[in-house]
Amino acid sequence: MVPANISARVAELHEALHRHNYQYYVLQAPIISDLEFDKLLRELQGYEADFPSLISPDSPTQRVGGEVSEKFAKVAHPGPILSLGNAFGAEEAKEWYERILRLDDRVENVDFTVEPKIDGLTVVLHYENGVFMQGATRGNGEIGEDITANLRTIAALPLKLPIDPNAKVVVPTRLVVRGEAFMPVAEFDAMNEKLKAAGEKTYVNPRNTASGALRNLDTKVTASRPLTLLCYQIVLIEGIALDSQWETLNYLKSLGFPVPAVSQLFSNIDDAVAYCEEWGEKRSTLSYETDGMVIKVNENAVYSDLGIVGKDPRAAVAYKYPAQEVTTTLNDIGVNVGRTGVLTPYAILEPVEVGGVVVRQATLHNFDFIFEKDIRIGDRVLIKRAGEVIPYVIGPIVDVRTGAERVFEIPSVCPVCGEPAEQPEGEVAVYCVNASCPAQLKRNIEHFVSRGTLDIDGFGEKLAVQLVDEGLLADVADVFTLDKEKLLALEGFGDKKADNLLAAIEVAKTRPLDRLLSALGVKGVGDVAARDLANAFGSFDALLTATVDDLVAIDGIGQISAQFVVDWFGRPANQKLLEKLRVLGVWPTQVVIQQTEAEQAELPFSGQTFVLTGTLPNWSRSEAKSFIEANGGKVTGSVSKKTSYVVVGESPGSKATKAEALGIQILDEAALRRLVEN
Repeated sequence: MVPANISARVAELHEALHRHNYQYYVLQAPIISDLEFDKLLRELQGYEADFPSLISPDSPTQRVGGEVSEKFAKVAHPGPILSLGNAFGAEEAKEWYERILRLDDRVENVDFTVEPKIDGLTVVLHYENGVFMQGATRGNGEIGEDITANLRTIAALPLKLPIDPNAKVVVPTRLVVRGEAFMPVAEFDAMNEKLKAAGEKTYVNPRNTASGALRNLDTKVTASRPLTLLCYQIVLIEGIALDSQWETLNYLKSLGFPVPAVSQLFSNIDDAVAYCEEWGEKRSTLSYETDGMVIKVNENAVYSDLGIVGKDPRAAVAYKYPAQEVTTTLNDIGVNVGRTGVLTPYAILEPVEVGGVVVRQATLHNFDFIFEKDIRIGDRVLIKRAGEVIPYVIGPIVDVRTGAERVFEIPSVCPVCGEPAEQPEGEVAVYCVNASCPAQLKRNIEHFVSRGTLDIDGFGEKLAVQLVDEGLLADVADVFTLDKEKLLALEGFGDKKADNLLAAIEVAKTRPLDRLLSALGVKGVGDVAARDLANAFGSFDALLTATVDDLVAIDGIGQISAQFVVDWFGRPANQKLLEKLRVLGVWPTQVVIQQTEAEQAELPFSGQTFVLTGTLPNWSRSEAKSFIEANGGKVTGSVSKKTSYVVVGESPGSKATKAEALGIQILDEAALRRLVEN
């Protein structure tokens, strides 16, 4: 006997899952994330496992998902286009293996393929005597939609087999192939940028955009979208026998079908799972979006004999990664104040797990983004977190609005100091114009003492906040007025800590002009421009009298940056700050040693280009750059075939991955030093 509350909950799950299937497959406008859908489906599967009498023909667990649109002609598939069961993590993948091993002891000696689970639109491709005749969507797994004309616009789809006329491969009389059509992430982003520049509607994510393009009645629209294709399964083949999935992938490749390059063959489940985990850490390096990998029993005979449970083949499982996109409620919009006074909005969210962590806040980029996407307080929003990237709001889910949502208004005053906020003509940014704003001061001091500028050891964000809150710092120059008596009065300070900090402040007084100039946070002047200015003028005295024309004559300094510099040095408050630094003995100069071309050519790094990524153990990024340049090398911001070396520290980004792919030598800090020593 099924308890009444469970029966009621099962009915709710049926209704919800059917609705979400319709939103996803037919309307291409999902209102929940894949993770949330999977949770609902697993909940229903749990009830049906406990109470088998609940399983009905119309249960969402008994279907692949999807509906057939009335817009297109219907196509019957020659075999079922099945979905996959899920394994969330290594433990569940091993449990799947143990289950199929109990059903068939041959599993102990089989190989496994691992293939990417591409987040696109499943397509079924029909060929007769090597000629592409028809293409369809998956639909409900048995009947799909005829989208042949749209599929023909995809350049990656072979229209005649084999692609290479000289290939020694037998072409079957009839062949039906399953693949995934999708938009590469980079091309999707580029497309959105073009649409935005043209003032047209932009799209939320590659998957829904690809699906909408392929199911469009106008093939010109489909042709204008950057669609491509990867294939991974043979649904039907006549006249040729294939014994394994690995043989199938290689056969498809020999015919000219694009197949996933990262697919691999493994002799045991442990190595297959380890490979899945490996790609979980670097999936953002793939050109397409994926929410997991697929582990399959390689031997076709064993695969077939294991059969089907519900609508899922027992011999394959989707190894799912933590969701990168989820939906949640936007409870409010907060505003941060940066060190230059820029007001930046951020989302205050109903806590939700995404990418393996619980997220409560996410970036909203800027105020224009909020209005372009029509994001409202109270909206259900889609958020994304890929790898270590800060979570950000993609956009609202308009279909679930109740009318209670509120339109956000740009604040007219600074949320920290209450002074007026202004938006300069022609700029997106809104600024707090109060130079004494506590929020700006704290961030200015954090920047002033940071590793890339004056590098005052032991002086971090918490201390900057503490000193401003205690009234000990009214501007950045006050850092050099701190004494032991003031520090010992603060919570957490003893003799040794105070002495160490004061010693580090004394060392900071000796930093060269470019480091202090960078520390002051002049708009448009980073470490490179600061070094160029310091090398050209040599002192603050010379910079105080420099004109825009003087500045633009320096290689690398443009008209806008030059105007920012002149404006900064012309402000009375900044002149007062500089005079304060002079009185305190913080008035460095820059000594530039000129070298002949012959002397430059003799330097150890002459003609070599370096890229820096990650946090180095003993050098700041600026110090490492100075070391390379002092030895004749050049530092750039991106990896290319022309890069000589990539120097990596802790938590390197995608630059290290790209270097590996291009075969560029990777160095740590110690190896970089040894290049000069040797």
